[in-house]
Amino acid sequence: MHPSLLNATMPAPTSGSQRSQLNGLVLMGGGARTAYQAGALQAMGQLLGGPQSKRAFPFQVLTGTSAGALNATFLASRALAGLTALDDLSQFWADIRTDAVYRLPQTPLARFSRWATALGLVLSARQKAAAMDSLALVNTLHKAIALDRIDLALQKGILRALAVTASSYSSGVHWTFCQTQDGLPIPWSRPGRRAEQQPITIEHLMASSAIPFIFPATPLWVDGGMEFFGDGSMRQISPLSAAVQLGADRILAIGVGQPQRASFGAPCRTSGRPSLGTIAGHAMASVFHDTLEADVEQIKRINQSLRPLPDSVRAGLPFRSVDVLTLQPSASLDELAQVHVHALPKPILRVLEGLGALQGSGAALASYLLFEPGFIQALMSLGRADVMARSEEILAFFTSQDAHEVP
Repeated sequence: MHPSLLNATMPAPTSGSQRSQLNGLVLMGGGARTAYQAGALQAMGQLLGGPQSKRAFPFQVLTGTSAGALNATFLASRALAGLTALDDLSQFWADIRTDAVYRLPQTPLARFSRWATALGLVLSARQKAAAMDSLALVNTLHKAIALDRIDLALQKGILRALAVTASSYSSGVHWTFCQTQDGLPIPWSRPGRRAEQQPITIEHLMASSAIPFIFPATPLWVDGGMEFFGDGSMRQISPLSAAVQLGADRILAIGVGQPQRASFGAPCRTSGRPSLGTIAGHAMASVFHDTLEADVEQIKRINQSLRPLPDSVRAGLPFRSVDVLTLQPSASLDELAQVHVHALPKPILRVLEGLGALQGSGAALASYLLFEPGFIQALMSLGRADVMARSEEILAFFTSQDAHEVP
């Protein structure tokens, strides 16, 4: 997709104002699938000169949802290192394992059979409203992300803003938590969507990535009260809006959606009932329904209306143009998951087998939970290949501004 103009629901700069152009990075959610983003960004870093280059970190506004929020925050914590940050993210994903993200709740039945494991899982889920224990991810993120480095990058002007989204189970409101260079209150609010200035913490990341039914809700303090939050991909209808509102003039958005539903060969329809795994995978796809392309399409229509207007008229409108470049996987991630699913730890494999989530369309569920090296490397390789296939377009996106050196 060629860069397109994006409408921003905020005032354009006045004719006398001058400021440097800001690059934004929008990272969509999708559990383990977001390793694709790490591979893609690593390849972009190589295109821009590699980790030995003195070029500064190429994004000033970072926004993320779910596991995309983990990637965005990791990058923000390494932004002072320039392009090396993109390589660091790739290494983070190369080192990760399922047991560093989640584990089955400990039950005395787990060692007997998949049915006993599933029963223990159900009993634990009734108590905690979540199938998995995500405490391991808390520890992993604390080790990987130096939150104080984010504030330092903001102070030095390497970054302008970091934003993380989460969905409130308590109020139904979709919140964007922003940590910005100026630290000023965030002035924007929309029906069902709110924003608030807060330093990003590991709790924000756990809230944003709390996949419903899988990971437990996380409490956060907002608007003067405590609310419980789940995955930010739920109810996310405008994934580009936060980056625009935070001042990005160019946006690179990386999703992990599907070119088609997974199936080997020709699409297959069966008359039998779907398995629990198939239904769960379909529900998960609904949670992570990628609204990125729909957002861009809507923006294109608005731009077509704006383009014929004289400059003098457009200057008086509360809009400005933003270049957008989107990147999505060119192959089915469900199919990749089906190839690698048996690498999961045996207790989790038993559960997925009992749900019918190891083959066919049921493998979609596994694609969000498969934090194992084979699948991760396949995802990152696909991300790198997709970037190289569009290298000229991507380089044009970055080189439309002067390169800066790391201070």
